[in-house]
Formats: sequence, C-alpha cells, structure tokens
Amino acid sequence: MTVETWIAFVAASAVVLAIPGPTILLVIGQSLGAGRRGALPLVAGVALGDLTAMTLSLAGLGALLAASATAFTVVKWIGAGYLVWLGLALWRAPVPAEGAAPVALPARRAMRDAYVVTALNPKSIAFFVAFVPQFVVPGAAFAPQAAILIATFVVMAAANAALYAVLAARLAGAVRRPAVRRLVNRAGGAMLIGAGAATAAMRRV
Repeated sequence: MTVETWIAFVAASAVVLAIPGPTILLVIGQSLGAGRRGALPLVAGVALGDLTAMTLSLAGLGALLAASATAFTVVKWIGAGYLVWLGLALWRAPVPAEGAAPVALPARRAMRDAYVVTALNPKSIAFFVAFVPQFVVPGAAFAPQAAILIATFVVMAAANAALYAVLAARLAGAVRRPAVRRLVNRAGGAMLIGAGAATAAMRRV
C-alpha cells in the first residue's frame, strides 16, 4: 500500500465519519444525559464495534449480509430494536435535582450499548464491503493492508466519537435546571428512536 493510497483512504473515511449516524446519535444522546463521565466507555464501545464490524466485513460476513436478504433483515431489525429500546430508556431516565451532577450510566453498560449499536449497523457493514476493498492494492499481501485500513478507521472513528461525546457532555454540564435536563434526555431519546426507525426502514442495496 502506498502513502498516497492511505491518504486517500483517510480523506474518504473522514468524509464518511463527518456524517452522524445511529452510533453518533447514541453517543450524543447518552453524553447529554450522563455528562463527561460517561464519554470514555462510549468511545471504547464505538472503537470495539467498528473493529468487529470492519474485521468481519473483510472476512466475508459483510458479503453475506449484502447478498442475503434474510441475514440483512435479521441484523437490521435487531439493530433497530436495540436503538428504539435505548431511546425509550433515555427518554424515561431519572433527572437529578437542580445543581446535582449528571447521572452517568455504569461504564460497562455504556460501552455495551455503543458496541452493539456500532457492530450491528448493517449499513456500516455493507459500506465496509463496498468501500474498503477499493483501497487494497491487488497482488500485494491482503492481511497487512487490511490491518492498516482497519486500524486507521477505528482510530478515526474513536476520535470522532470522542469529539461528539465531549461536546455533548459540556452542554450537559451547563444544564442545571431539572426541566431542561428532562428536555435534553427526551431530545436524545427521540434521536435514538428516530435512528431506530430509520434503520428499520433501510433497504438492502
């Protein structure tokens, strides 16, 4: 793989990551409700989810999802249902008293939520199948190139999620009134439910 090819991959990945999807909506929604303390587990979950999805895509699972309507539908509905469930949980999340710090989710649960939503996003898996191979040099060893591309994308995805999480957490820290915090929770929950509905409406391409 040449440096020029790698730079082109970085540029293309940056454009893709700049467009918020279900994963970023989850990060924003939970960071708004939980504050800065909940950001790191979310970012870790995103990184692990992208690592899993991209590795399995390059290993052939993504091609199966792209070719099989049944497999795609199963993954789609699992991901959509999980997003809606998370959105309802955030909508109904308790609001601390005025002046109290935001209530962060347990680290393990926050990481699990981010991981599941990221790893089960069928659109991302199909994207990895169609997108990543374009930057693999034919005739060269596949494994080293795949490792470089996966590591690059995972680091960029984690940095992108961290940026959104920190910005959302700062906004949450500035919110003191319980009524406003409740509105923030419901806005984040609505975003997650909407992302779930959008995932359920996806069609295999």
